[in-house]
Amino acid sequence: MNDSALSARSVAKELFVSSRPVSWINTAYPFAAAYLLSTRHIDAAFVIGVLFFLVPYNLAMYGINDVFDYESDLRNPRKGGTHGAVLDRRMHRITLWAAGISCAPFVVALVILGTPWSWLVLAASLFFVVFYSAPPLRLKERPFADSVTSSIHFFSPAVYGFVLAGATWTWQLLVIVVAFALWGVASHAFGAVQDVVADRAAGISSIATARGARWTVRFALACYALAGVAMLATAWPGQLAALLVVPYLVVVWPYRSVTDETAERATAGWDRFLWVNQIAGFGATLLLIWWWLLTA
Repeated sequence: MNDSALSARSVAKELFVSSRPVSWINTAYPFAAAYLLSTRHIDAAFVIGVLFFLVPYNLAMYGINDVFDYESDLRNPRKGGTHGAVLDRRMHRITLWAAGISCAPFVVALVILGTPWSWLVLAASLFFVVFYSAPPLRLKERPFADSVTSSIHFFSPAVYGFVLAGATWTWQLLVIVVAFALWGVASHAFGAVQDVVADRAAGISSIATARGARWTVRFALACYALAGVAMLATAWPGQLAALLVVPYLVVVWPYRSVTDETAERATAGWDRFLWVNQIAGFGATLLLIWWWLLTA
């Protein structure tokens, strides 16, 4: 990026790519579903929350990651497009400011509309968004903590939606959250496999660099399977959600024997994973509508 490229249009484009638009729905949807199914109406908190988890939350999560993963991203051929931006150094400060400024008004509004419990959940969610990538904690470089923290990024919007809506917590609701968390752990672990070579070259630790590509893929398969098993304990028609893990198992299974040297092959599986998310999301939506009608 040369000096003339730092125009408002170029900055906006870089921020857009860095926010991973293909993944926006993965954080907005859990909040929307949790809040709407709990309150059964649309209000200001719902609209503000959806908009927050749709764009600013993702810009913070992925933008901060792109800033602090710069050295690794330079060595990673898959970076760019849906896999995230390789940010020019001059974009780093801009990205961090954009993330903070875009989040601030939404956070203020949600605090005003929320309760002390919802403040706590929101604060925890944002804490892990920041310190997954940023020092001094940089949790993404702590094997196993990296997968757990990444999972929190995706299931915490749902937990926040339930708490903000004042939902009654039951053991079945907890099971759903646990299943969602296992899905998140599996997804992060599988995503880390393709970056083994680049991360090691940059001196970055991850679950995949620590345990190896083959072990990590098999760990991801186990977590997906456990997520499906957990959903069998929910009320009808929630049990059918166990079937939603099958496409993930199909996508990940071919890479169960990859070596560290061939780990980049998993990128093809990750591209399919992004599409499977859309299919699984559609299936989850149909089940939620069914549940809504049954409990109306």
